[in-house]
Amino acid sequence: MSAMPIDEKPSRNEEEYFARRNAELIKEQRARLDAERQRRDRSAHYMKCPKCGGDLAEREYHHVRLDECSECGGVWLDKGELQMIEHVERSQVSRFIGSMLGLRH
Repeated sequence: MSAMPIDEKPSRNEEEYFARRNAELIKEQRARLDAERQRRDRSAHYMKCPKCGGDLAEREYHHVRLDECSECGGVWLDKGELQMIEHVERSQVSRFIGSMLGLRH
């Protein structure tokens, strides 16, 4: 294989190939950086209060897991947990809510 003389310019096809390849590399790097940023953002918000940013602690009440903020006292439910509360017997609902809020009945 002979080397191209130094003073010889690359052909238009070669220029297009390298331009296209550089664009692909940049696109791949952008996708990697975006994915890493999304992972960092998710981990920064995991188990954090959406209201004040405090740490959430998981607590269980009548088989329903609630996330309670150690700072503002806010209580958060994951998807489907509100529907689980609907299945608590009506006679136990006030006791359930009272225990969730720290009240005695």
